[in-house]
Amino acid sequence: MEWKRDWGLTARVWMTMFLLFIVYLVFMTILFEYGAGFGLIILLAVGFAFVQYFFSAQLVLWSTKARIVSEDEYPELHQIVEKLCKEADLPMPRIAIMPSPVPNAFATGRSPKHAVVACTDSILKMLNRDELEAVLAHELSHVKNRDILTMTLASFVAMIASMIMQSLLFSALLGGTSGGGRRNGGGLIIIGLASVVVWVVATLLMLALSRYREFAADRGSALITGNPKALISALNKISTRMDVVPPQAKAKIQGANAFFIIPALSGNKIMELFATHPPLEKRIAQLDKIDAELHGY
Repeated sequence: MEWKRDWGLTARVWMTMFLLFIVYLVFMTILFEYGAGFGLIILLAVGFAFVQYFFSAQLVLWSTKARIVSEDEYPELHQIVEKLCKEADLPMPRIAIMPSPVPNAFATGRSPKHAVVACTDSILKMLNRDELEAVLAHELSHVKNRDILTMTLASFVAMIASMIMQSLLFSALLGGTSGGGRRNGGGLIIIGLASVVVWVVATLLMLALSRYREFAADRGSALITGNPKALISALNKISTRMDVVPPQAKAKIQGANAFFIIPALSGNKIMELFATHPPLEKRIAQLDKIDAELHGY
């Protein structure tokens, strides 16, 4: 199936990145005007972004306790991924298995050549082959769209704002006002308020971008497999199963929510504005529309 770009979705992604860039420029202007002593924090943020980008796969595997598995251990899983990679024109990624009763899957890695596609052992037992192919194609779409790079860039502004807020809070608790230039009195108040506003705005934009990339990955799965209905079935199964998984099991992997095909949320339902993923009904509606496009009805 030919890979077709959704230009409406692409425009929303680029508009979100543009708005993040504007927020970054405004924030940097305020810092240079009032915060001569924040150079170290910006350098630290750059360092964290560097680590996040280049070591994302290792960090995610470590945090989720997923392990790389060989073809001898999971031959059918490797065959499915190899077939999908040929369809998507991608190099073969490493494959990992994560022990968890939460049925889910994720992809990570800084580029297609350094990608890892992982799934929980429980999802292998729950889905049929078509559904599993659709889920894995969704994860490979994240790889093809270079979403790790996109989200690393998107998180940079919020990271700087967060570190400056923590620095100011720590300084206030110690009763200090270190720094030079105009970093005192009103300047500190302006920097503090700007940091809070920038963090909130950048976080909301980053979450919107995360939701857009999930829509894009769903579309990619439909185009790679030519079977949007299989992904709809898989999403419904995963969502239904998530409702009965013990909260303790979901809490253990909640930190990796942004990576999963469906977030493993515990507690009350969060508002869509603050969600990393679109509502299931909107994802299914988009997949139904793609299915109609593919089959001409």
